Amino acid sequence: MANLELPVPDGLVLRPFHGVRFAVDDLAEVTSPPYDLIEENGVQDLLASHPNNVVRLILPGADRHRYAEARETLNAWLSSGVLVVDETPGVYVYEQTGPGVLQRGLIGDVGLTTPQRRVIMPHEDVLPGPVADRLALMRTTEANLEPIFLLYQGGGGAATLLVDRIAALRPPLVEVETRDGLKHRLWAVTDAAELTELNADLQNRQALIADGHHRYATYLALQREHHGAAAGAAPGRTGMPGPWDFGLALLVDADSYPPVLKAIHRVIPHLPLQEAVTRAKGAWQVEEHADLARGLAALAGAAEPAYLLSAGERAHLLTAPDPAQLARAMPAHRSARWRALNTAVLSEFLLPKVWGTRDDERSVRIVHHDPKAAVRLAQSSGGTAVLLNPLKVDDVLAVAAQEERVPRKSTSFGPKPRTGLVLRMLTLD
Repeated sequence: MANLELPVPDGLVLRPFHGVRFAVDDLAEVTSPPYDLIEENGVQDLLASHPNNVVRLILPGADRHRYAEARETLNAWLSSGVLVVDETPGVYVYEQTGPGVLQRGLIGDVGLTTPQRRVIMPHEDVLPGPVADRLALMRTTEANLEPIFLLYQGGGGAATLLVDRIAALRPPLVEVETRDGLKHRLWAVTDAAELTELNADLQNRQALIADGHHRYATYLALQREHHGAAAGAAPGRTGMPGPWDFGLALLVDADSYPPVLKAIHRVIPHLPLQEAVTRAKGAWQVEEHADLARGLAALAGAAEPAYLLSAGERAHLLTAPDPAQLARAMPAHRSARWRALNTAVLSEFLLPKVWGTRDDERSVRIVHHDPKAAVRLAQSSGGTAVLLNPLKVDDVLAVAAQEERVPRKSTSFGPKPRTGLVLRMLTLD
């Protein structure tokens, strides 16, 4: 199948679809954060919050039959009316508001393109395990259960003007406040002229994957599966276009609604803090702080690369790595901007060379945003929390523009779309 040609959309395309939405009174209680932001205890909290919480679909458990159970649950909710299908296909205007937060964008079927075409650009590496998991779930349920998050530089163009006009003048389909204090509103855009207007504005633009790299890789894998099967005995022929040539996405104009970029922290289980500090002293300047708050303040003002190590009350700031050791560790074929990223130095130098640890799912745990949660996990696992400053948006964009990818779990753009407000069934296309 190496020569298989797939249908290629004409630039950035956002297609209308039949949205699938919950028809319950307490809508906030059936939604969830994105699947990869939910810790194990968070799953239990969501399960307890409502019998129809979407977590039953996106994280169906550890049993080997979990994907089939997710499909059966999805079908049962559709049959019983817990989930309903919007009769008219549309693109959805989506707004999130809260203290210091205002983001608006469009949820629709984005036309899939490979990274080489430079239409939808990844900036982060993916791992095979999460892609295999999401592919099995997507293949079995025949659904996109949560949108990926795309950013584009729209300059407040026609698509954004349409979004703002609809949000200002029309009553929403959905209006709900979730437990995190954010309010969510949703409108359907079904008018043919308006859909033509927004796609004309998007056609020649590029989008950056802000969140959902593994799910986008899954979209492409599912697309290849279907076209491989369709083309079977005739490699090189293009299979018939189908629902697998699109994926559910939220598209936001970053010029009009600049994203927030937060840090993703690491925890190395079973690496005691004192051992981590002792080893680091051979390559880094180490400064001790009496408590986590003071350490975090020092980290925020430190020159990069810098890391704060903790497993309890005291914290240790790592700065000023030995230039010779750092130069030997960092890959020469990477750009200078990539080599300066704190996550790159972490994955290429601090983890493997200083601590002898591989940067993979088994060896390194991930904690989004919350340094205190990372420290608690370090305490419970007998390990060390490695706290980072967030990357700068300009650095991420510059690395992506050079067709490079930052190490895994380097960025957490927000606010992320809430899972469960609108789903997509591939069988409805």
